[in-house]
Amino acid sequence: MSDLAAPSVAMPAKRRVTQLVMLGFAVLITMAAYANVGLAVDGKIPSGMLTYGLGLGVFMLAAYLVLAKFAPWADPLLLPLVTLVNGIGLVMIYRLEVAGAGGASATNQLIMTGAGVVLFAITLIVLRDHRVLQRLTYTAGFAGLFLLVSPLIPGLGKSVNGARIWIGFGAASIQPAELAKIALVVFFAGYLVAKRDVLALAGRRLLFIDLPRARDLGPVLITWAVSLGVLVLQKDLGSSLLLFGTFIVMLYIATQRTSWVLIGILLFVGGAFIASQIFDHVHARIEVWLDPGNQQFFDRELGGSAQLMQGMFAMGAGGILGTGLGQGHPSLIPLSFSDFIFAATGEELGLTGLMALLMVYALIVERGLRTAIAAREPYTKLLAGGLSFILAWQVFIIVGGVTNLIPLTGLVTPFMSQGGSALLANWVLIALLVRMSDAARRPPPQAIQNEGMTQVFQR
Repeated sequence: MSDLAAPSVAMPAKRRVTQLVMLGFAVLITMAAYANVGLAVDGKIPSGMLTYGLGLGVFMLAAYLVLAKFAPWADPLLLPLVTLVNGIGLVMIYRLEVAGAGGASATNQLIMTGAGVVLFAITLIVLRDHRVLQRLTYTAGFAGLFLLVSPLIPGLGKSVNGARIWIGFGAASIQPAELAKIALVVFFAGYLVAKRDVLALAGRRLLFIDLPRARDLGPVLITWAVSLGVLVLQKDLGSSLLLFGTFIVMLYIATQRTSWVLIGILLFVGGAFIASQIFDHVHARIEVWLDPGNQQFFDRELGGSAQLMQGMFAMGAGGILGTGLGQGHPSLIPLSFSDFIFAATGEELGLTGLMALLMVYALIVERGLRTAIAAREPYTKLLAGGLSFILAWQVFIIVGGVTNLIPLTGLVTPFMSQGGSALLANWVLIALLVRMSDAARRPPPQAIQNEGMTQVFQR
C-alpha cells in the first residue's frame, strides 16, 4: 500500500491551533494596515475595513479547514505567510484606488483572492497524491507549450502595451503564461526524473568543468529556442527568462552538474544579445536598462523609461522607513497596481518594509525547498524544488527590473499585484507545495497505525 494511501491521523491539536493563530495574525495585520490608510488619507477608519477584513478572513478560514482535512501534515507556515503577502497587496491596491490610480480595484482583487482560494481547495481535494502528475508528464508539456504560444493565435491573442501575452474572450482576458509555468514545471520534473542518469553523463573536460555529451544538449537547445521565440514573437522577456532559468535550475537539481548552469547562462545571454541587435523591441529594453535617465528614452511611448524612473524616484522618496501608508504619491507611477506595486510599496513602507516583504517571500521559498529536501521520491524533490524556484525566480526578476538591476520585464509581484491570471496560478502553485509538504512530513505508515491505536486506547 502507498504511504500516501495509508490511514491518516489528524494533525496534532497544538499545531492546528498555532497555524490558526498565525493565520488570524496575518489577517489582523492586513486590517490594521487598511485602517492606517484610511486614517492617513481622510482621518477616519474606512467604512469597508470590516468587509474586506472579514472577507479575507473567511476565505483564509475556508482554506485552513480544507488544508486541515485533506493535508493535515502540511507545513503550517505556508498558508499564513501567503495570506500576509496577499493581504498587504490588497491593502496597497486599496491605497492606489483611493489615490486615483486608474484601473486599481481592491474589490476585484478580493474577489480574485476568493477564486484563488477556491482553486487552492479544489487542488487539495482532487489531487490526493501528487505523484499522479508524473504519469501526465508529456500531457503537461504539450498543455504548457500550447498555453505559452496561444497568444500568437490570430483572433485569440491580443497585444497590450506592445507585448502579445494575453488571450481575450469578449471583455475578459487572461495571461496563459501564468498557467503554463506550472504545467511546464510538471513536465520538466517528469522528464528529468526519467532522463537524469543520461543527462548526468560527462563528455569532454574543459578546464575544471566536465562538459555534457553533445547528444544530450538537445533538450537544452529546444528549451532555449522556445524561450527566445517567446522573447522575439511575443515580446515577453519575463516569461522567456522564467522558462529557461527554471529548466536550467531543475536540470542542475536532477544531475548536480554545474556545467549545465554555465551552458544555460551562456546560451541565454548570447541569444538575448543577438536578439537585441536584430529586434527593435529587445534593443529598446536594453537601452532603457543601460541609460534610464536619458531624456530621449524617458519620453518614448513604448519601451520608454518613464515608468522605471518614476518607480525609482518613489522608492528613493520612501527612504529607510517610508512616508507611511496613505502619505505618499504612488499613483504617479504608471501601472503601480500591477507591474510596479513593489515600487509603490517601497515609497510608503520604505526600505525596511521592502526587506520585511522580501523576507516573507524568502520564508515561503525556504519552506518549499525544505519540502523538496524532506521528500522521499526523486520526482517530489524535483517538482517541489522547481515550484519553489519559480516563485523565487519570479520575485527576483520583478524586483531586479523595478530596481534596474536587470532589464525590466512584464512579470508581476506574486500575490500582490492586481490581476486574476497570476493570482490564480500562484494559489494553485501553493496548493501543490502544500500537497507535497503533507506527503513529505506525514509519518511512515507503521507510525501512523501505532499513533491511531494510541488514540483509540486514550479514548
